[in-house]
Amino acid sequence: MKNEIKIFCSQDWKDYELLDTGEGEKLEKFGQYTFIRPYEDAVWKKTLSEKEWVKADGKFWSSKQGAKSGWKMSKVSRTVLDTKLRWEMEYKGIKFLASPTPFRHLGFFPEQSYHWNFIEEKIKNSGRKIKFLNLFGYTGISSLFALKAGADVTHIDASKQTIQWLKENQKLSDLEKMPMRIICDDSVKFIEREEKRGNKYDAIIMDPPKFGRGPKGETWKIEEDLPKLLSQVRKILSDNPLFVILNSYAINSSSLSLGYALENAMNGLKGKISFGELCLLEKSNNRTISLSNTAIWEKN
Repeated sequence: MKNEIKIFCSQDWKDYELLDTGEGEKLEKFGQYTFIRPYEDAVWKKTLSEKEWVKADGKFWSSKQGAKSGWKMSKVSRTVLDTKLRWEMEYKGIKFLASPTPFRHLGFFPEQSYHWNFIEEKIKNSGRKIKFLNLFGYTGISSLFALKAGADVTHIDASKQTIQWLKENQKLSDLEKMPMRIICDDSVKFIEREEKRGNKYDAIIMDPPKFGRGPKGETWKIEEDLPKLLSQVRKILSDNPLFVILNSYAINSSSLSLGYALENAMNGLKGKISFGELCLLEKSNNRTISLSNTAIWEKN
């Protein structure tokens, strides 16, 4: 199996920008709003002046910064959670809602746009009907790109709130007439049942958290449960799989860890493994900024 180490970087955004990074933070533009979020890997000085940073509409304070963890909006002097701020964004025809969450995210991860491009292109060019599975699917932008490309989509997430968010994004993108299976469930338990039912998938994406709980109190710890997850994923792959994507913000040491884990799981299948870092281009000085580790198996 041929392996490649890569930097995965998408530069196709129109209403998102990574404006600057430094001193443990990043400054980003989401549509009409700008936010400051922690970015612990930024062990360098900021490029833009403090005058530019203080213009931000809001900031997520972590407990490490000596304050109670959460958002603070500069213009309204209260938490974003109180304002229930939501607005529409778009990437290549897929529309979705953005909103600051208690976990510092805004309902999507801009660096994953590389995966969205990859998913749409591979499914469109496959020349056949693809069964696509999104595990730990969050608000479902990957699922919507697969749906748009013509796949039969199954979306799994353990949170009822994010499942509802996905449904709103589907409606906003005018994809309601293209039905997909949306299931609130523990990802590992779901694929165990799918194996027993004999259901198979041609393409799978998964973005497991470091720690999580399922809808029935199931616990997930990535160090303990990732090998089991990948073993189960292999069992529900079709006889002619197209791709498998493994992404993680939880494994910080090296993308090699993900690459080797996925390589082991896909052993015996003809294809190639690409692993590396999901990145975005920083506007202030044109640097490539790493934000996540990822690994991709794809059919030759």
